[in-house]
Amino acid sequence: MRKIEHLNNKRIIYRKFPEIDQPDEVTRDFMFFKEGTYECYELFRSKAKITTYKSLKWHLLVLWYLNPSMNQDEFTDLAWYISEVQNGFISFSVDDQILRTIVHDVSMSDLERPPTNKRRKIIFKDSSVLTTEEKLRIVGTLIGRAKKVDESDIYDTMLYINDQGEMITNKKIAAILNVSERTIYRNTSKELNKEKELLNQQI
Repeated sequence: MRKIEHLNNKRIIYRKFPEIDQPDEVTRDFMFFKEGTYECYELFRSKAKITTYKSLKWHLLVLWYLNPSMNQDEFTDLAWYISEVQNGFISFSVDDQILRTIVHDVSMSDLERPPTNKRRKIIFKDSSVLTTEEKLRIVGTLIGRAKKVDESDIYDTMLYINDQGEMITNKKIAAILNVSERTIYRNTSKELNKEKELLNQQI
């Protein structure tokens, strides 16, 4: 189980909703951006763990970006905490020297420049009490209404399927988004397929 309370006790910010982009629809439970937004950062929103060094570096970069008042020692301590398998954030043992290199590279990055991020269309609020199954139905309804599926829709759906403890398949994704399996295949990159494999390995 992920020991997220450590971050909360340290008042570490790991989620940030869009501030400039305005949603096309807002309800009690979610915000919907028809064209998507890159401004949403929600680390550790799903049960999926960090599975690669690339993903670890991105997570640390976002944490560095979202917590500009954090000093170097605090960031280093946080990086080591995230990288300990027993704390539940990561799925593999991290080499000490590689972690030091990553911490150095991240700490030298420009805080004025937002980290590269996936585009999001549907953002569920922290106050939402919807189940994962209910969220999946909403995702399917909204994306089906838009009649256009892209990688952001597929990725979000993959995460929700994973949260249900189920294996991710193109058939399941297609059924939820109400499109053909061919559409899912056509809009899934090699990187996203790799992400699917990694998520399925955690089941």
